Formats: sequence, C-alpha cells, structure tokens
Amino acid sequence: MAFKTDIQIAREAAKRPIQEIGQKLGISSADLLPYGHDKAKVSQSFINSVQDRPDGKLILVTAINPTPAGEGKTTTTVGLGDGLNRIGKNAAVCIREASLGPNFGMKGGAAGGGYA
Repeated sequence: MAFKTDIQIAREAAKRPIQEIGQKLGISSADLLPYGHDKAKVSQSFINSVQDRPDGKLILVTAINPTPAGEGKTTTTVGLGDGLNRIGKNAAVCIREASLGPNFGMKGGAAGGGYA
C-alpha cells in the first residue's frame, strides 16, 4: 500500500470559511477583517470590547524532538487544541508558519504526515 504524499494530503483538506472559525470563537463576521476566504485579522473594536474579561491561558509549544514518524511541534500543538476542546475548554490553535512538507517536500514539519 502506497502512502499519500504530504502535498496530496494537504490539497485534499477541506478548509472552513474564516467566518465559521470566528463564530466558533465568539467573534462576529463584522469583527473580522478578511484576507481571502481562510484568513482574517480581528478588529481593534472587538479586542477593546473584551478587555474586561479575565485573561485566558497560553500554552506555548516551542521545541520537541520529533518521533521517527515525524510527529513534532505541529502534531503536539494540534493534539493539545483538540484535547482541550474535547474536555470542554474553549481552545484555539495558532501556528506560526506553514508546514514544511507540503511547501518544500521535506520530511517532518508536516503535521504527523499531514493527517493531524
């Protein structure tokens, strides 16, 4: 059985509209400044409107030795976000840069082979 390449997996992924993601986080479409269909900045007025709320928690995944299967920081980060949401926490994941596998065809950096 031949495994799909990282780029094949990435191209098959179904992106959700940024408005849907914002809504899940409690951010209305009016408070999103879109950059295409799947990226946006949050308006300053929204940021100002939530200043009286208690601060959230931040988990920073900065370094990890990947497993032989290529599971490293991205897979761990996505897993943490999924796990926190699964136990009822309102968690969001922000990843600094795109995975290397789909962009450069490199081993590692591809979210657990692209399946995370």
